[in-house]
Amino acid sequence: MYDIVDTHTHAISSDHQRYPLAPVGGKQSDWSAHRPADYENLLAAMDEAGIAHAMVVQASTAYGNDNRYVLDAVNAHPDRFRGVFSIDVLAPDAVDKFRHWMSSGLSGLRLFLTGTTMPGQANWLDDPRSFPVWEYAQANGISICLQMTAAGIPALEKMLGLFPKVRVLLDHLARPDLAGGPPYASAQSLFELARHEGVYLKLTNRTITEAGRGLSTPQAFFPRVLEAFGAQRIAWGSNFPSAEGSLKSLLAEAQEGLALLSESDRKWIFGDTARSIYPELTRMGAGQ
Repeated sequence: MYDIVDTHTHAISSDHQRYPLAPVGGKQSDWSAHRPADYENLLAAMDEAGIAHAMVVQASTAYGNDNRYVLDAVNAHPDRFRGVFSIDVLAPDAVDKFRHWMSSGLSGLRLFLTGTTMPGQANWLDDPRSFPVWEYAQANGISICLQMTAAGIPALEKMLGLFPKVRVLLDHLARPDLAGGPPYASAQSLFELARHEGVYLKLTNRTITEAGRGLSTPQAFFPRVLEAFGAQRIAWGSNFPSAEGSLKSLLAEAQEGLALLSESDRKWIFGDTARSIYPELTRMGAGQ
């Protein structure tokens, strides 16, 4: 057995006075309004599911760039949580904000370019105003998680050309269109990213569902992804509680969906890859 790491959880406080809502785009997401989980509930769900550690990712559609609740979750349970924050990378003080949240105890940056309250793909990924943030991340070995669609891959390619040593983690595999099935021509731009050694994939339950739509099957898609990237560059995330269902059921669904992979590959996807993306996880105690 091995310790499981969930790379994609969210936490929402019921205390809106202390943690006021300030959603990106001005509209709160339905999931954060109707099925929120505070960090104590998240921890209880992890215990029920048998998950050792989790990355608490800033809930941009609830708190925008106010990362205090993520930080408080990490401070409350440093043996179980690490945190991923968000900032306005176009702001003149973006690098100062970057340093602030890192020095406060958080572990990685997330850029929110699409989502339920911001459909489509934002056009600022390769904006030159963001270059100092990318330069700082590259120089200091800090991972950047991207919530984006495949339409943003050309801009990402530009950024990877400018900052080739940066480590990037793509939420939901950048949401590729898989319905056409093999040979997955519509996802070719995703597979071409594999040549960049710093590109990692966050495989969520959303991806597992999409792999079974239309002419696609998990048996066809996941070996193709493994061939391109290798399990050492793929990490699982539940997206709890944004994804419907208990954390225990989401983990079981992912384990069932990836049962066709080898035990060694699953060990990387459900734990070891996360520890290579976020080295702070290796310095945490056993979760159970």
